[in-house]
Amino acid sequence: MTFKSKELGKDGESMACHFLLEKGMKIVGTNVRLRVGEIDILAEDGETLVIVEVKTKNDYNYGTAEEKIDKHKIHKLKLLARELSIEYPDRCLRIDVVAINNFAIKPEINYIFNAVTGS
Repeated sequence: MTFKSKELGKDGESMACHFLLEKGMKIVGTNVRLRVGEIDILAEDGETLVIVEVKTKNDYNYGTAEEKIDKHKIHKLKLLARELSIEYPDRCLRIDVVAINNFAIKPEINYIFNAVTGS
């Protein structure tokens, strides 16, 4: 990962946090490290713990931010959810995606509620 892509990722996560706060969610943590990987944003939506995957694109090369959520990433998100469910057995969990396409003057934010389901 280049410095430029790390910076883009940090900017995207910051935009996503502001977006989620505006939706009334509480940010529990960012870049939360678990044994099987890292959660971009861990949030609470009422009583539900929400794993939020953030994808940011600033050009049209290789598709949109949403298209960066591939089978490998879905598998990883499910592993993270399983590990988190062991740590918080009494909490409902959900996996959402915030996809940011920063192709124009104003970034387009696409919020995908309950983006990954099943085990």
